[in-house]
Amino acid sequence: MKEYPRRNVRNVAIIAHHGAGKTSLAEAMLFLSGATQKLGKVDDGSSILDYELEEQNRRMSINSHVAFYEWNDHFVNLVDTPGFANFLFEAESALRVVDGAIVIVSAITGVKAQTQKFWQVAADLGIPRVLFMNKLDRERASFENGIADIEKDLGIRPVPITIPIGEEENFKGVVDVIEMKAHIYGEGGKYSNESIPKDLESQANVWRERLVESVAEINDELLEKYLGGETFDNALIYKMLREGVLNAKITPVYVGSAVKLIGVNLLMDGVCRNLPSPIERPSIKAQNIKGEEVEKEPKLEESMSAYVFKTISDPYAGKISIMRIFSGSMKADSTIFNTGKKSREKIGQLFRISGKKQFPVSPALFGDIVTVNKLKDTETGDTLSDEANPIIIPHQGMPQAVISYAIQPKTRADEDKLMSSLSRIREEDPTVLSRRDEETKEFLLSGTGQVHVEITVDKLKNKYGVNVEMKTPKVPYKETIKMMAKAEGKYIKQTGGRGQYGDAWLQVEPLQRSGGYEFVDRIVGGVIPKNFIPSVEKGVKEAMHKGILAGYPVVDVKVTLFDGKYHPVDSSDIAFKIAGSMGFKKAMEMAQPVILEPIMRVESITPEDCLGDVIGDINARRGKVSGVEPQAGGHVVKALVPMAEILTYAPELRSITSGRGMFSMEFSHYEEVPSHLASKIIEAVSKEKVAEE
Repeated sequence: MKEYPRRNVRNVAIIAHHGAGKTSLAEAMLFLSGATQKLGKVDDGSSILDYELEEQNRRMSINSHVAFYEWNDHFVNLVDTPGFANFLFEAESALRVVDGAIVIVSAITGVKAQTQKFWQVAADLGIPRVLFMNKLDRERASFENGIADIEKDLGIRPVPITIPIGEEENFKGVVDVIEMKAHIYGEGGKYSNESIPKDLESQANVWRERLVESVAEINDELLEKYLGGETFDNALIYKMLREGVLNAKITPVYVGSAVKLIGVNLLMDGVCRNLPSPIERPSIKAQNIKGEEVEKEPKLEESMSAYVFKTISDPYAGKISIMRIFSGSMKADSTIFNTGKKSREKIGQLFRISGKKQFPVSPALFGDIVTVNKLKDTETGDTLSDEANPIIIPHQGMPQAVISYAIQPKTRADEDKLMSSLSRIREEDPTVLSRRDEETKEFLLSGTGQVHVEITVDKLKNKYGVNVEMKTPKVPYKETIKMMAKAEGKYIKQTGGRGQYGDAWLQVEPLQRSGGYEFVDRIVGGVIPKNFIPSVEKGVKEAMHKGILAGYPVVDVKVTLFDGKYHPVDSSDIAFKIAGSMGFKKAMEMAQPVILEPIMRVESITPEDCLGDVIGDINARRGKVSGVEPQAGGHVVKALVPMAEILTYAPELRSITSGRGMFSMEFSHYEEVPSHLASKIIEAVSKEKVAEE
């Protein structure tokens, strides 16, 4: 493979909502460039990019995948990103290492919520973008509606560079409004240049005029010439269009059909012409080991710096780190420095990657995206640099897990492999979390959404042979009391020889919420010897592990030992421990016991038009809205909601807001469960016990 000057390298991400056709477009670009000999298709599982079994089964991307192709004397690294909301982290990671982006808009559904999110992330990162309106060959496709959606939902003035010839089943080509030529397509992406159809001449002229007007508005000198009636030749239009894209003053739109290979070649031309090379990106901002801000220019003379944006855990090759080199160069068989881990890493071979295939390369230069196998300490988000000039490139924050499921290994063999398999999965996907809940004793698997957790369970089975059952987690209820009560715990056992005797009078009373537990010794006169009092408390504590209503832990209780009796021969630690347990249970029965439930502090971010529905849904979940604050594009709804009502909130919020809503939550406090619900909880626990028996 020839070496390309840095000005002819492009690093490009494809971003859009799920189902817009990102992977199909990537496959089309690879095929037209000759990088692949067969057009990979998502629908039949032949895509070279969506090669994971979970992706093929679900017909959706769940990982970012890298491929490369050569086109018009340019080398293009293409990063195909997932569009489903659960995998936003993957797409954001990819956007941090590219220099430009293709944003896809479906001609059928227009701009969806996830596309708006990706658009904003790219804008915040200063990434130049071009738009591709896909699926113009499909039923209900509309170029005009698509353009209107772009204007309304992305808040920009789109500038079409190509416009469709026909729509739906009659879609057969595009008009290039710069060259003012028609491209009519046949099989395999082959096309012929023809004159613009008569019925499209007027429309083509209108869109060309918009393009020229947009170019003229880039600077005052051009605007003056335009207003003076001066015409712009194509060379000037191409030059200023590029400048407009790089400065986010123009957003060009290309149209076509990825699966029918219509218009894709002109988009590929546009990527090379309009998106920036590595030398045109701003210097990378980083920190040195003293925490001082430094900048690394995209130059070969700079010391090496690279950012690991993705990790693949391959059953055969082991851990594969995918990185973007921002400055300097990297060579095979060398040693580099992981700044964050403060460790040296040995580089064996360097590879370019296309799907799951690797191609050796050395050296790799700034602007390259490469992979390295089996780095011992390096993880996603790490910076690799020259040990003499170590820096850390800031990494993105991890998204909060918003949903958890309890998982149970089906066999002992599954249990033995579970932790190591989850560790391998976390190498690839650090947003997967797992822990043992100390209160419910369940093993919880947490993620950014229901689909995310389901796919993780699928990976455990398909990749590591670990089968688990997945179910909604138990709510960590607790029990407490509402009034004071006194009771005697008396344990007597006579077996013929030495017996057992313990007698303890206890008073229980409620503490304020989160008051925990308090034990008070008020024994006077030695009615219970000092050495037996710890045994009484031990019995109380053991009884508190399982409350009398439904077996939940008892909290917020003050227990006072105020009287009792002992036998000089038969009394023992075990007897007073049992007496303490018996006395506590009796006293609790008389102290108006209740069940407590955890209350979560929830913040929901919702668009303006969904505010009422979101608040209504929170109220229906027994939530209490504490405030509504405006923010750009919508509102933040703050509320306190019982955990039992919020366990499946993620998919519900997505449904209410058409994918535009997000939320975060954290534990706030415990509150008493309403009596009608408490009886249902007690009944459910009883049935569970019967089923277990």
